[in-house]
Amino acid sequence: MSIVPPFVPRMRPWWALVLPFLIFGCGGAESNGQPSDSAARTGADTESSSDANRRIVMFLGTSLTDGYGLEREDAYPALIQQKIDSAGLPWEVVNAGLSGEKSAGALQRVRSWLIKQPFDVLVIETGANDMLTGANLDTMRVNIQGIIDTVRAARPDARIVLAGMLAAPNLGPNYVRQFNGTYPELARENGLTFIPFILEGVAAQPTLNLADGIHPNERGHQLVAATVWKTLQPVLREPAAAPTRDGAAGAGAAGSTETSAVSADSVSGG
Repeated sequence: MSIVPPFVPRMRPWWALVLPFLIFGCGGAESNGQPSDSAARTGADTESSSDANRRIVMFLGTSLTDGYGLEREDAYPALIQQKIDSAGLPWEVVNAGLSGEKSAGALQRVRSWLIKQPFDVLVIETGANDMLTGANLDTMRVNIQGIIDTVRAARPDARIVLAGMLAAPNLGPNYVRQFNGTYPELARENGLTFIPFILEGVAAQPTLNLADGIHPNERGHQLVAATVWKTLQPVLREPAAAPTRDGAAGAGAAGSTETSAVSADSVSGG
């Protein structure tokens, strides 16, 4: 799968029909940087001695990750846990999805709470709500960079996987071009593992989405899980990184900057 998505899909029943009245996670909690019940572990409890050796992959995301409209066990992070268990890999999934959240809220949660939680791999899925409300894309980019920088500073050995998204085509060619280019550029500049389009094969498919035309149904989440697993599985199969003498992860910590920002209008009103 190429780094830059080769096309902008035609999205007749999706996004275009709901802008600007719906956000990706409508009716969800407003992001305020505080812990919520939705940031709960998907995997089994780690009470036994064997579980003590399991490593953590955390999914930071919007209602897509949260599993809006479905039971948590049907959302793609739980399906990733099933794939992990079937493969016999020593990993546990933590679902830190929050419906209605924008990139500013994701940055706030990472800084105030999630960075204090244990994880070895962080999958970042954010920005769709920024796009659906026409938020400033420079600010969105800086927010996502802020998440990357926060993780790199606090956990230099952690791997970061960035999930890409595509803009609704009716937002105008300039906005679409900038939004679509933000994710591959951030991945390239920061040396991140990259999922070009997390909704590949699911967006704009009525049979794979709920009645709102936005959120994947159970079958849609199965396809999202397959897309994510294709990129994530090789990462989970890598040996644990050995920290350097100064605690950095060598080349993995390179390329980050100290920029970060939170826009007042980029926190979801849920």
